[in-house]
Amino acid sequence: METAVIQQSLYERLGGGTGISAIVDDIVEAHLTNPVIRARFLPYLQRPEAVAVIKQHTCEFLGAGCGGAEVYTGKDMQSAHRGMNISEAEYMHALDDILKVLDKHGKDEDTKKDVLAMAYSIKDQIIRV
Repeated sequence: METAVIQQSLYERLGGGTGISAIVDDIVEAHLTNPVIRARFLPYLQRPEAVAVIKQHTCEFLGAGCGGAEVYTGKDMQSAHRGMNISEAEYMHALDDILKVLDKHGKDEDTKKDVLAMAYSIKDQIIRV
């Protein structure tokens, strides 16, 4: 008799809402210490409420995008990043930060690949808009 393998959703593999929140906190911290993209986040340090909104929207976006019950309440990606003129190099540094955080949280290769696939699916809506 075969045993059925039950695949966990990406949401479950990231630890649900609590796990995603911890991951997002660490991603923001990683961005603040990344010399290539740090300057983009420095203005927010004087406005903790703005950082809280960014984290909330990121948690909602990630949660909704990977199978959770979260509802994304932020702007669409193009509107949120319009005028920022984000370069390909900056985007890649942000992805590197995300991968480092996923490693820190002990996430497996498939989970990292799935998160990267999500990130790449919105790349054209963020770079140089």
